[in-house]
Amino acid sequence: MADPMTQSPQISSSQGLNDGHTAASKDSKFCVHDLVHWRDPKKSGVVFGTSLLLLLSLAAFSVISVISYLLLALLCVTISFRIYKSVVQAVQKSNEGHPFKALMEKDVSVPPETFRKHVDQCLTHINRALKQMSRLFLVEDLVDSLKLAVVMWLLTYVGAVFNGITILILADILIFSVPPLYERNKTQIDHYIDVARTHINSTMAKLQEKLPGALKRCKKE
Repeated sequence: MADPMTQSPQISSSQGLNDGHTAASKDSKFCVHDLVHWRDPKKSGVVFGTSLLLLLSLAAFSVISVISYLLLALLCVTISFRIYKSVVQAVQKSNEGHPFKALMEKDVSVPPETFRKHVDQCLTHINRALKQMSRLFLVEDLVDSLKLAVVMWLLTYVGAVFNGITILILADILIFSVPPLYERNKTQIDHYIDVARTHINSTMAKLQEKLPGALKRCKKE
């Protein structure tokens, strides 16, 4: 039988770890929320501009070319700065050492706890998605499966007009433009959303009334 005195530190440490994971998750959510709502225009502008430039580059060049150009540009900057500092030190006869010494001494390794935390979060989302897909494709709810079929049918037309990169570019623009627009016009947008939701619910109710009796019983169960 385990000693209660030895159990309590273990329990408190595990609770502290869970609390830390929860706090980190909330902080990341708040960070994304602040970015898309332009709480700090400089940070949001940098993230939006960088992501849009990267997507536009991927639209014009291959992934390998984009990655190679980015790494080459980074190497050019670091090598040029290294040579410049070496020349300055030689002229001034100073001994400042390596210009990137402070950065090289930083620990860039990923802690095992952080890696396990992100793996657990990804596994949770994957399991939830697999459960939802199983429910939809095995027609647990006929109406939900029909909704998915309609969405997939509409996406075939979207795919015929846009490719994947174009959709990602549009999504990036919408992510950074829709939230601030919604905040400015929240009342009007909510009104139109309620009207659309009412029409959709009434249409789905009429559709369910026309379903055969056996399907209705399955839905009620």
